[in-house]
Amino acid sequence: MISDQLIIYGLPLLAYLLGSVPWGIILTRLFTDVDIRRSGSGNIGATNVARAAGPILGLVTLGLDFFKGWAPVAMARNLGLPAGAIEPYSVMLVLLTVGGHLFPVYTRLKGGGKGVATAAGAFFALAPPAVWIGLGVFGSVSMLTRRASAGSLAAAVALPVAVFSVSGVTVYGVGAAIVAVVIFIRHTDNIRRLWAGTEPPFRFGTKSDH
Repeated sequence: MISDQLIIYGLPLLAYLLGSVPWGIILTRLFTDVDIRRSGSGNIGATNVARAAGPILGLVTLGLDFFKGWAPVAMARNLGLPAGAIEPYSVMLVLLTVGGHLFPVYTRLKGGGKGVATAAGAFFALAPPAVWIGLGVFGSVSMLTRRASAGSLAAAVALPVAVFSVSGVTVYGVGAAIVAVVIFIRHTDNIRRLWAGTEPPFRFGTKSDH
């Protein structure tokens, strides 16, 4: 039986490796002839998969990207770490999992996603109500603007506040703030287009960017 000590030291590596799994690439290669990195925005995340390969594969990608964020952090909750250690350890796993999604080892650190679904999964293991709040913000802003990127950015702003308010744990709020900054950086091109009014609306089967 694997000891808790071995899991504690091995879980950070697992978090990064699991976060690196490029589900968008894998699913589109298995079930379509689409090269997701050459379609639409070229991004491997669920939005571009839905746009290039249809809503079903987009939803499956979303679910798997969410799961790979959730799983390592959820595992850490059962390791019996003391209260003073579990919080920073969990945030480290969040950052490693999201980092894996952004810079996948399997694609030589290139072509990663934008981190929204994976971050949502990771924080769902820590503060589920905060993620529901973020999802509500995402849905509302996306519907109002018809831009998924605007919804993602709004949810990123809401996440640190929601995480801290729900959990009361400062390090969780700091971790969420770091993730939010990273999400904004990954959406730099979208932000420029939103500001200029040239960000295209999201539609299935289009070639717009997110």
